[in-house]
Amino acid sequence: MTADEARRLNMAMRQLGIGGVPAPVNPEDPSGSWRVYDDADPLTRQDITHWVRSAVAARTDRPATRGFVIPV
Repeated sequence: MTADEARRLNMAMRQLGIGGVPAPVNPEDPSGSWRVYDDADPLTRQDITHWVRSAVAARTDRPATRGFVIPV
């Protein structure tokens, strides 16, 4: 995920009333895997990706596909 894709995901989550912070798994490598966390701090954050995917599915008539491609 790119920084722009993360920003758009964050905006979509906010529109659906879903909290969380999209961030790279390894903060030193933003070109690697990304997850959604409860907090931006890499030292204290908890991965809530699974919960967010479930929340997206519950708030839309079509679930997210291919990770976080949210159909509109």
